Order: sequence, then structure tokens, then C-alpha cells
Amino acid sequence: MTMKFHFIAAALTVALAASPASAANCGDSAKGFDAFKRDFAREAKAAGIGKRGMAALASAQYSAETIKYDRRVNRALKSGNTNFAKFYAKKTKGLKGPAQSRLKQHGKLLRQIEERYGVQKEVLVTIWGMETGFGGYTGNADVLDSVASLTYDCRRSGFFKPHLMATLQILDQGWISRQRLRGARHGEIGQTQFMASSYVNYGIDFDGGGRDLIGSPADALASTANYLRAHGWQAGQSYQPGTHNFSVLHEWNASTAYQRSIAEFASSL
Repeated sequence: MTMKFHFIAAALTVALAASPASAANCGDSAKGFDAFKRDFAREAKAAGIGKRGMAALASAQYSAETIKYDRRVNRALKSGNTNFAKFYAKKTKGLKGPAQSRLKQHGKLLRQIEERYGVQKEVLVTIWGMETGFGGYTGNADVLDSVASLTYDCRRSGFFKPHLMATLQILDQGWISRQRLRGARHGEIGQTQFMASSYVNYGIDFDGGGRDLIGSPADALASTANYLRAHGWQAGQSYQPGTHNFSVLHEWNASTAYQRSIAEFASSL
């Protein structure tokens, strides 16, 4: 990490801890979005975001589609009931053969990642398959528009604010162009669906072509392993329910059904 990255990381910490009086206002319609961007621009500049990042923020558009999607997902989560058998069947349908093929096709790469980070190749391939069908569909929403809209929206401003700042850092550093920075509606990026702050903090350039979690399976898988190791993954240990590594899967996804699905499917490989 360069000295500039150290500076930005430190500045982000200070900026995100700013008092409510200095924070950009939230809203529930497009009406105040431009004012929000002007307020947030001051915070971004103070955090060390440069010209490219600031220009990207100025170009961000309010996404009513993202807010509508967020409301729909929130209602579904509040309904509560998750039948694990149905969830597992849906998330892993058709994955077994392709997962086994990926284990063979990327065998050397997966062994290298496992040796370096200690995360079993079956776990990585399972996450890869469950998240995006092995990179088959990583999302087509404009990540900056989505995350800016969710930060402006009053429901979860505090959660999305660090991800907006990190998105600006990704663009400012030129890791991915604005045109390529497309993902899921909540701002998830790449073949294993990293949020922007995780992209900044745990993203790895594993193949020497730049930190590209969208186009590079090597970077996406190594970054996933790096994330899990950073959150306490113990090399070579069980990841089944009740174990330490299973609890680490909670850091990847808070859904118990999702965690169980990773553990069960990976063990079947």
C-alpha cells in the first residue's frame, strides 16, 4: 500500500466520524439529491478524494429503481420465514457440475490461493457459484448511482456512507472505470460481490493485471480468500456449523441459511 493509500484510509476514518452537523442530509425522493451531493463532496474532498473521484460524484444520478428494490428486499426480510431446504435448493440449483469443472479448470490457481490464504478451494468455488454463477452475471446497475442513492436515502444512510466514499476512492485511483463499475442494486461488485469498502480493504491483484474483481477470476477468488482470512479463517480447519470457520462465514453473509448453504455445498464437492 502506498503512502497515498495510507493517507486516504486515515482521512476516511476521520471524515466518517464527523459530527452529524457536518454530514450530508438524507431524503426520500430525488428532490434533495443534488444538495446531498454538494454536501458529500465537501466530506469527500476532506477525506482525500481527488479530481476523478469528485467528477464521478458530480455525475451521479438518483436511482429510483435502486430505492424501490431496497424497499422490496426490506419487506421480504421482515417477513422472516426462511425454509433452509428451499433456500439451499434455489441457491445451488445446477451448480454441482459447473463447480466441479471450475475446480479442475482452475486447479493450479485455487491451490496457490489456498496455500497463501488457507481457505479451502471448495469454499471459494462455492461462494463464486452462489454469488454470480462463476462470474456469469455480476449485475448491471451503476454502482456509484446505487450507492449514492442509498447513502442519500434516510433508511440506512450510515451503513452505505463508507461504501460511497470507497466507491469514489476506487474511481479516483483508476482501479475500474466508471463505465465498467456496474454491479448489483446494493452496490455489490464483481464475481464474488464485494461491497466497495471491502474492495478497497481486501481486494487483491493476484494475476498482475491490476485490482480487477469484475474481470479477473484470480483477483476475485484471492480477494475472497483474503477477506475470510482477515476475518479469522483458520487454515485447514472445518467450516461446518458449530466450528470457528463457520462463524467466520457470518462475516461474509449474515444469513444463517446462506452460511449453511456454503458449508453444505462446499463439503459435497
